[in-house]
Amino acid sequence: MAAGRKVILYIAASLDGYIAKPGDDLSFLSMVEQEGEDYGYSEFINSVDTVILGRRTYDWVMTQVETFPHADKQCYVITRTARPGIGLTSFYTGDLRELLSTLKAGHGRNIFIDGGAQVVNVLLNYRLIDEIILSVIPVLLGSGIKLFADGRPEQLMELLSVKHYEKGLVQLHYKVACSEQGE
Repeated sequence: MAAGRKVILYIAASLDGYIAKPGDDLSFLSMVEQEGEDYGYSEFINSVDTVILGRRTYDWVMTQVETFPHADKQCYVITRTARPGIGLTSFYTGDLRELLSTLKAGHGRNIFIDGGAQVVNVLLNYRLIDEIILSVIPVLLGSGIKLFADGRPEQLMELLSVKHYEKGLVQLHYKVACSEQGE
């Protein structure tokens, strides 16, 4: 595999671990919006040339914007239903492990995992995420879509950085240190 190409989950979650409220409601994210502050997103997005996200996440994004924000990057929407691609965006119905193996073996910049929880947990189960940048939103939601599902393999993380911001958001950047031996 190409040594420099990393698979990075960059995502926000509530303090109690939810990436969405019931009904795929992401309104809680607005509580940390601040003019002129993007929480490192611009720098991060410039380090990637490939984006992977689930179909539900894609569909939600497309209800919010007219133009897909990652249209300038190679993008794979993970779905069970085949549909024609749109520009650089492919609707991928194949094996996620094979896709990641092919992408990591190729040349390019980092690979951004943009959600959702189903995609994240498949990748964690197969130990295919190299780094996690998690923005913790200062709210306890109590229910919704959990970022991390139960039953995945133990994976130790090495803390690379912690940043805190005026609106209460804390951003944790981890790299996968090692995994539990034996599955």
